[in-house]
Amino acid sequence: MTGKQLAEMMRYSVPECHRALVREYGRYVYAVVYNKLRICGTKEDIEECVSDVFADLFMKCEFDMSSDNDIRALVATIASRKAVDRFRSLSFRASHIADADEDDINVIASGFSVDEHVDRSELRRVLLDKIDELGEPDSTILIQKFYYDRNSKEIARSVSMTDTAVRARCSRAMSKLRAKLVEIGMTI
Repeated sequence: MTGKQLAEMMRYSVPECHRALVREYGRYVYAVVYNKLRICGTKEDIEECVSDVFADLFMKCEFDMSSDNDIRALVATIASRKAVDRFRSLSFRASHIADADEDDINVIASGFSVDEHVDRSELRRVLLDKIDELGEPDSTILIQKFYYDRNSKEIARSVSMTDTAVRARCSRAMSKLRAKLVEIGMTI
């Protein structure tokens, strides 16, 4: 889709132009954003960032679409920059702890076990490493299913597969993951 084609669609119908942009580039933008935010963002963070990308793109369409060039590069640039900005924002928020009163600290500290926290963190790290070893799309399917609590239909849309294929891949990936974990002495 070129800038001139978009300008023509804008003259005809602005809502139809927006729908066409989302239809044409929706999966692409989601993939770019998902790959940047899957480590630190929730499903809502990813969807909000995708919406922000299209909001910026719609604003760009209203003011400057006189180019004969394909707009895929523009879409990729906006998506990548928005995702990086959101990643930085989420990472910054996670690394800073709000100031608390002495009483609040005592309440928090009384139920907190450093040993358990370290064990869970180590378990998560090992588990994510083993999931990454499975390769694509198995690792993406497992992460979306178990970390982001997505169902087969939602996962199928994001990895361009059928929901039946996603369920089969998920089952096989879980078997492979179990075998990898047994090799290192862990069980699920």
